[in-house]
Amino acid sequence: MEVVIVPDAAAGGDLIADAMAALLHRKPDALLGVATGSTPLPVYRALAAKVRAGALDVSRARVCQLDEYVGLPTGHPESYRSVVLREVVEPLGLSPEAFMGPDGAADDVQAACEAYDAALASAGGVDLQLLGIGTDGHIGFNEPCSSLASRTRIKTLTEQTRVDNARFFGGDIAAVPHHVITQGIGTILEARHLVLLATGEGKAEAVAATVEGPVAAVVPASALQLHPHATVIVDEAAATKLKLAPYFRATYAAKPPWQGL
Repeated sequence: MEVVIVPDAAAGGDLIADAMAALLHRKPDALLGVATGSTPLPVYRALAAKVRAGALDVSRARVCQLDEYVGLPTGHPESYRSVVLREVVEPLGLSPEAFMGPDGAADDVQAACEAYDAALASAGGVDLQLLGIGTDGHIGFNEPCSSLASRTRIKTLTEQTRVDNARFFGGDIAAVPHHVITQGIGTILEARHLVLLATGEGKAEAVAATVEGPVAAVVPASALQLHPHATVIVDEAAATKLKLAPYFRATYAAKPPWQGL
């Protein structure tokens, strides 16, 4: 696992956008796994700026969702399908056919989970999966004590996650669904490159537990320690609990340019 400490969220967004652009130059039809929430927005803005400037061709790129609420009506503005279309697909000028996601409005939600897991495999797997992290250490919607071998499935959200996400529903926690479809930790670990972005002091304890703590189901993000190509990018505020921060800074400063992210 590589840990990179950046000055702020914008710098983290630029770094990840550069990595995505480099991937698309090598593999124009790469499948990018995207996350939702406020943390990854600098990544999408930086990537869209490259497209507008003519520095990046995304005409063959594909994107896929990490998770989705269960039970929101089709087209609900806070469904993650709507969010990804609004924040990623449309700004990049991608066609709807380039987008993959689970069906949170399906009559048979379990079948929808299995179908999405199979669809990701049929698409050749995710080349780069962008992740955020919850204050309790969750990735995707894999709440604490999720199986580290789990596949795409239905999960019940913790009260803390619903509280954290209420800001997207006008502050009304009652409007936040109780259930979600999420790629499981085992599914996430199959991506070729995992990139976790964390910003703000509120994520500092979760970041430290993920990077420096033991691999444990109680901190789902700690499973990234098991991945052969995982990168954790944190701003100064989110790095405040890292005991090995000086080492992480030194190793990144000495990293050869050819190695990439």
